[in-house]
This record gives sequence, structure tokens and C-alpha cells, in this order.
Amino acid sequence: MSAFAIPLTVVGSINADITAVTDRLPGPGETVGGGTLSRSPGGKGANQAAAAARLGAVTRMVGAVGTDPTGAEMTAALREAGVDVSAIAEVDAETGTALITVDARGENTIAVCEGANAHVSAAGLRFDESDTVLTQLEIPLEVISDLARTVRGWFVINAAPAIPLPAEVVDRADLIIVNESEYAALPQLATARRVAVTYGAQGSALLENGEQTAFAPAEALTPVSTVGAGDAFCAALTIALRSGIPAAEALRVANAVGAIAVASPDARPRFPPLDHLIATVDAHPSTTRERTSP
Repeated sequence: MSAFAIPLTVVGSINADITAVTDRLPGPGETVGGGTLSRSPGGKGANQAAAAARLGAVTRMVGAVGTDPTGAEMTAALREAGVDVSAIAEVDAETGTALITVDARGENTIAVCEGANAHVSAAGLRFDESDTVLTQLEIPLEVISDLARTVRGWFVINAAPAIPLPAEVVDRADLIIVNESEYAALPQLATARRVAVTYGAQGSALLENGEQTAFAPAEALTPVSTVGAGDAFCAALTIALRSGIPAAEALRVANAVGAIAVASPDARPRFPPLDHLIATVDAHPSTTRERTSP
């Protein structure tokens, strides 16, 4: 068994992604033609669960889908990725949907219709000290607060989209993961216990009580789509740190996983096992710097 086969529970959103790829993103009130349309499984929670399972974690998904055919399709996609789907509820609502536009540079805009995700609940969930729980903010905030009170193991929050968090949630989190703009929008994270910040093409950093303790540069590449990159990064960093990988190395491998996602048009690309990626980044240790700025 892989050293990274940790038990991981992802509590979060499950969406169907409807994506239009265009030469450029439309401005306010503007129509841009010539696009191509695709439909695929998505949702921050589901993307992170699928990535985690493919990287080697023993992953279960807690979320909600509708009783519509889309709900069954989204659940089947998670099952195919190796995720335990027994804790996904079917509710009387439409399955969540994300409307995405991606331009020729891989940049995107996303509008989320929460649907069944508004009915996600932590009621009845039980956790012990060995559990790792990863959640995001596309589900009701009260669920995040419930998790902060009930999770006995490692508790990780991907604070996206950026919504102010109750102080007790920030204090409880073992790790909070955000991108640069989310970090700027949430000043309460400036003194949080442990925060990972991604800087896009500049790399990623780990901050402890507001002080940077590790940094790793990103891989140079031309992005195809950034839609699933942050979710892949969150899954990889959570697994690596929880498995005892030093912070700088964990950032490097999470950057590598994010780079695989950026190079794919799919929000859920297939990843090699984390063991393989660790060996790959270990072969290039000179790209990591401690206590330096991006």
C-alpha cells in the first residue's frame, strides 16, 4: 500500500460543469462568438475528492446531488475515480451546475448555481483522530462551523470562494488554502495558524502566524485551463502534509500536481500516484527555497 493512502473525507460541492471555450472572455454586456461547448463533472469538493483518490488517498465524498439524471452521472464519475460515494445524499433539488468560460490563455470566469449543494449536511458524521477532512466554501457556512466542532483529526479548509469565516473556524483549522486574491480578500488569515497561498505562475508559499516559512516556484508552462488547478493543488498539499512530508517538498509536489491540471482542458485529469510525483520533484530539489518571497 502507498505511504500516501491516508483516510481522507472531502465535504463539499458536486457540480456539472458546462464550459464554453472562446478566444477571449466577454466583457460586461458583450457577446463573444466562435466558442466550443463541453459538459463534464465538476464542483470544488468533487474535483478535490477525485484528485485525492487518484493520487492514492483512501477518499470518501460527503455531498449532495439531485434525483435528476445529472446527479447519477456526477456520482458515477466520482465512483469511477475511486472515491467512496456512500455518503453522497440525493435531495429534492437540481444537481449543482457551474457555467464556465475559458479563453485562449486558460483564464476563466465561473458562475455557480448551487442547487443540491445548499443541502449538504455534516449531521451524523463521525470522525476520529486518524481522519483528515478537507472542505471548501461552495456549501453552507454552517456546515463548515459544524465540522470545526466535530472533526477530531486534521481539518483543512480551502477558503474559496472567499467568504469571511467565523473566528472559531479559523482558529480550529490545521491548514487553510487560498489563492493570492482570496488571501487579500480575507484579512483574518494574516495571523492564522497555518495558511498555504498560491500565486499562479509565481508558485506557492506556506505561512505560519503570518510569517512565511516555505516557498516553491511554479513550473513554467503554457496553461490550457486553470479551472481544476487549485482543486488538484489542495488535494495534493493536504495529502503530502498529512503524510509528514516537509512543507517545502509538499509545496513542490502540490505545484507539480497543479501544473498537470493546468496543462489539461479537463478539470479532473488523471494523475500519477503521489509516490511517483514525490520522486520526480526530489530529483530537482534546487527549485525550492525556504523563507523567501515569491
